[in-house]
Order: sequence, then structure tokens, then C-alpha cells
Amino acid sequence: MRLNKIKIASRKSDLARLQAYLVGSALKAKNPNLEIEFQFKESLGDKNLTDPLWKMPEKGVFTEDFHHDLVSGKSDLIVHSWKDLPVETKPETEIVATLERADVRDLLIFKKSSFAKLEKHQALKIYSSSPRRSYNLIPFLKDHLPFGSQTVSFEPVRGNIQTRVRKMKEAADIDGLILAKAAMDRLLTAKLPDIAPASDAGFQETAHFLAEVLKDCHWMVLPLSKNPAAAAQGALAVEILKSRADLKELLSEINQPQDFACVDQERKRLASYGGGCHQKIGVTRLQRHFGEIEFLRGLTDAGIVLDSKTNSRAQNLSLHIEKSEDHFTKENLKPSWPQNINALFVSHSSALTDSLPSLSSLKVLWSAGLSTWKTLAEKGFWVNGSTESLGEDEDLRIDALAGSLHWGKLAHSDAPASDKTLIATYQLKKRSDRKLSSTADAYYWKSSSLFRSALELEPKLIEKQHYCGPGHSFDEIKKLCPHVQVLWPSPDSRMS
Repeated sequence: MRLNKIKIASRKSDLARLQAYLVGSALKAKNPNLEIEFQFKESLGDKNLTDPLWKMPEKGVFTEDFHHDLVSGKSDLIVHSWKDLPVETKPETEIVATLERADVRDLLIFKKSSFAKLEKHQALKIYSSSPRRSYNLIPFLKDHLPFGSQTVSFEPVRGNIQTRVRKMKEAADIDGLILAKAAMDRLLTAKLPDIAPASDAGFQETAHFLAEVLKDCHWMVLPLSKNPAAAAQGALAVEILKSRADLKELLSEINQPQDFACVDQERKRLASYGGGCHQKIGVTRLQRHFGEIEFLRGLTDAGIVLDSKTNSRAQNLSLHIEKSEDHFTKENLKPSWPQNINALFVSHSSALTDSLPSLSSLKVLWSAGLSTWKTLAEKGFWVNGSTESLGEDEDLRIDALAGSLHWGKLAHSDAPASDKTLIATYQLKKRSDRKLSSTADAYYWKSSSLFRSALELEPKLIEKQHYCGPGHSFDEIKKLCPHVQVLWPSPDSRMS
């Protein structure tokens, strides 16, 4: 028999209510006659805003109170931020559904008034209570904030998103705050859905407050290769009693199985090291067309250092890597700067030139990889994020933060076409003495230009095995060599 009424419970913060409404709206879209009652209340973690989470002895400080209501029948299902749930499962309940996952990454917001401290290399204080963030991000921020060699310390902070942002804004000695980007994105774009009770005042005040604070801040989307997220970050969890087959069937209609599987594997990975808010471990799994990828980084309780990027389709290959300098010389160009550009993608540090106009008017500065990010930072530029060598077509997911953007791309004059306006700062000139540095059975290509040059020298090269990174290089090489494959992460120079 089809259910006609359910009770959905969650915490009462703006973010938690919004997430409950998202689940309710998804169910209502599939079942228009379904009647939904929402139940909101504070958890222990909401009431105790003094102790850092990792010091609180109770597991499930944001979820345990709701578990009792579920078991007693006061509610039918609970909507959680999945990362708040302990990795240990409950015997009576199970997670049966998740919606499409939001951005998993962390976000740094940094006061513009503190930028002068970067130039003077004064010590910085950032709000975050996460041991994971502290362990992974202090080394990263040292070299990837403008002017480099920065000294960063983390200070504990508690409260919902608005509370933490307000504390940062009002604390004169605090320069920034790190939080889950998914939470900021949801609140900045939140609209009260039709399914919400008439008594709910909505989210406009919160969205306006956050938008106003961001006007006075720089923001930075933190890279997963250096700072993998908390297990399950960005995902919602719908919890029910195991005995409720009727609810499980209903919720299967809105479940996103691919996201569910990635999150489940993240939690299992964290559990293998002990789990819990005290852990200095980040783990993120993502689905891409070239396989499922995982970022893992941190320090276990046993003192084991974790730092890996893996791909489910990766192969143990012996590859030759042809060097660009054996084929090309670089000739700088004086670029023309389009008038309507307010966002810039920097494809490589080689594309940087002193003849560029000031970049201070840009809304967004993005790098293709982290070495280019570091070079930009050393020159004093604030970099908003990176595609981390996953390809230029990687979804940046920054609409909520940046609004409408008109992109330019710094690259060489023969760079593959894209939806960004090319700003050519140099051209590649073929060397008269170019030659293949070696012959091998399998090759990894760092660019399509390099592959074309090698193929001109040795047409039979096409018969070999070829690999490259994801993105436009893959698209261009595939036009010439249909059997080329994506290999990520890229092999390093020791494999040549």
C-alpha cells in the first residue's frame, strides 16, 4: 500500500531545515498526493557550542537525539548532513537514500582587510575546529596564499554557518574561516520551497547576510589533492528504521546510487582508520568518465601519514614521457586583453607574462594545476581555485560565489579551442633539431601539441600505446589517435 503521509525530522538550523525541504520536495515531486509533516529541533551539538567537536565524548552529537525519536515512532525519517553521522551503524536503522551530492570541497573566506598582512608576512589566524583541516591545510596555505611563506594557525570555533561567519566578521584578530562549501552554496541560493510550512520565515535574511560578508572577503576553494573533505561531506543522508520496507521503496525513487556508493566507500575508508571527528583524515571519492577517483590525506592515530590519489581504472604501466623542451622553444607574444573578461583560467605557469594588465579587477582567477597556483601566489595573486589537472572542462561549481562570469584563458597560441576566450601570451616554435628522445612501447603525453610534433617526426608512433590526462588534450589527441586513453593521476618524470 502506498504511503500517503510521512514525518520528516531534522535539526532546526537554516541549513538543516533547507536540507529537509530538499528531500521533502524530491519526494513530493514523485508522489504529489504525499502529505509531509516536518519536525525540527536542536541536537546536543547545537546546544553545546563551547567544546570542540573532537573533544566531546558522545558519538553522534548532532544525530543521537533524532535516533531515539525514530526508534520510538515519533518520526518516520531523518535528514542528516551525512558527514555528521558516526561511521558505526545502528542495529535498528539504516541510511537508504541520498540526493545529488553538493560540492564536496572546503572553502576559505578571508577578510580583504587582512590582505596587507599577507604582503608583510604577518602571522595569520583562521577559524576552524577540524583536526583534519589543520593538519592538511596549514602546509598548503603556507605556500599558496599570496606572496608565499605565510605563517598560519587555526583557532577553534563552533556554531552554525551564520554564527561562525559572524564570529569571524566581528573578531578583529581573526583573518578568515574555513567551512564546507556545500553549506555556503546552499544557503546563498536558498529559496523557501512551496512544501515548507507557512510558519517558516525562510532563508532570505541568512542569504543576504552571507552575501554581504562575502563582499568584504576573498574566497578560495581548497583543492582535494591537498585537502580531501570529511567523509560524506556535501551529501545528505536519509535514515529510517530497517523494518520500514514501505519507506525504503518510497525513498528509492529519489536516491542517487552513484553518489550513495561514493559516500559509502568514503565512510568505510575512514572507519578502517578508526573514524570520528578527532581524526586528521580526509577522504573523497568522485566519479569521472575515466573511472572512480579517490583523494586520501591525513595522519592516523597510529602515526601513519596518508597521501594518495588513486583511480579505479589506473594501470601499472611503464611509460615514456616526451619532453616539451626537446621539441619547442617559447616565443613570448604581446597579448590583447578582451574588454569583457572578468574571470581568468591560467593553463600553465609558462603563460604568465609581465605584459598582462592588472588582474585585481577579476572576479575569479583559476589555475589548471597546483604548481601554476603556487607560481601565481608567489607573484602576489589571490587564486580562487584549481581544476587540479582534471581537465579544463571540470565543473568549477562556483556560480553561487561568483555569479555571472566571462572567461579568458592564458595559454599558447595553438591551444585547443574551448568556451573561454583565448589570450595567447606565447607561441611554440618547433625546434629545427627536434627529435624523439627515445622509443618505447607506451607513451604519456602532457599536451596535444607535443603529440602532434612527435607524430610528424615518426608517423608509425600511432601504432604504440598512448595515454594522457583528462581534458582538452585528450579530446585533441583522440582526433588523431582514437585508441588513446586517459591516465590519471599522471605519471611523474621517474617513469620516463
